[in-house]
Amino acid sequence: MRGGEERQTATGIRKKGSGVRQWLMLDGKGETEVVEAGKHAIMRRTGLPARDLRILDPLLSYPSTLLGRERAIVINLEHIKAIITAHEVLLLNSRDPSVTPFVQELQARILRHHQACSKHHDHHTDSDPDHDHDPDAIKILPFEFVALEACLEAACSVLENEAKTLEQEAHPALDKLTSKISTLNLERVRQIKSRLVAITGRVQKVRDELEHLLDDDDDMAEMYLTEKLAEQQMEESSSASSINDHDQQDIDDRTTTEISFEAVTPPVGFEDQHNAYNVLGRDSHGTRGSTYSAVTKQLDVEELEMLLEAYFVQIDGTLNKLSTLREYVDDTEDYINIMLDDKQNHLLQMGVMLTTATLVVSAFVVVAGVFGMNIHIELFDPDKAGMTEFLWTVGGSTAGTIFLYVVAIAWCKQKRLLE
Repeated sequence: MRGGEERQTATGIRKKGSGVRQWLMLDGKGETEVVEAGKHAIMRRTGLPARDLRILDPLLSYPSTLLGRERAIVINLEHIKAIITAHEVLLLNSRDPSVTPFVQELQARILRHHQACSKHHDHHTDSDPDHDHDPDAIKILPFEFVALEACLEAACSVLENEAKTLEQEAHPALDKLTSKISTLNLERVRQIKSRLVAITGRVQKVRDELEHLLDDDDDMAEMYLTEKLAEQQMEESSSASSINDHDQQDIDDRTTTEISFEAVTPPVGFEDQHNAYNVLGRDSHGTRGSTYSAVTKQLDVEELEMLLEAYFVQIDGTLNKLSTLREYVDDTEDYINIMLDDKQNHLLQMGVMLTTATLVVSAFVVVAGVFGMNIHIELFDPDKAGMTEFLWTVGGSTAGTIFLYVVAIAWCKQKRLLE
């Protein structure tokens, strides 16, 4: 039992050291299979360099990325980390609960694509060859574009849903903060603003990636994996057939040389004309082929551009919603600052009024202090002054104090120190 545990531990350490991870593979028929493969196996299978695989490493925090390579497309969008080839999709984090709905949707799309391709192939097999090039026929997207569209739709939908949820939570919290400024309301708004900044950064990164692809036709052309694979196969078959024709021509030349006893001299200039004709014919054929390839590439790039523009508009709309919400948050902050400044101004005015009142009362205290001294004046002589004189003295001092306070406040208002 102990030996088995040691073997399992050693196996786990070996897998961890060699970078072996579980990949969910979806083929062109929609069938799924969990494959354990290391970094080098994935590199051999997809033709990707090691730096592109680091983008999909869950231990490293890379921003959203879309890369088109010779044999694969690397996708790192939000929770989706995938590699798309011309005939299969490799998902890294397929066990993540947030990825499960995407896997089901991707599998359904691939299955519908396979059925549509089968029906299209059967229709072209049974139909008239003259009607094969129907301009009104619906063109089926390549396999890699179907998977790419599913990834873009899932990422854009997740960001849009998060933006809607944040917007629904932000408006009541901001309105409550406007009506009542408290520590709890301020903390809620602070958390909402932090989430808003984070989501805006993620949406902005996806938008920048799509904009970068739309601005560069070469990067979009790199994503045509099915077309590049078909061209490669055609080139290999044409090169193989040309080699066979060349070998057959050498055999025929040797046979003709053995049979003929006399060499027939061609007319003067015939060989030069023949070589010039071959050169002209080869050049014209090559020019026609390159022109056709350029036109096809342009049409294909336009097709991918339309696909990317649809999700660019969606993610741009999400970014506009977040920008509007950010402006609303900033306006609320400005309003709160204005309210706090107004309260602070009221407190300062109250401080000025209290300071003025303290100053004028101090004058009355001085009078009271003078009366409290042990001096001999007629006011303290009971034979010359009584209670009436004392009350008049106190009342006059109080009236003088109030008069001084009123004068001080009027002067402050005149100088616009008080409202």
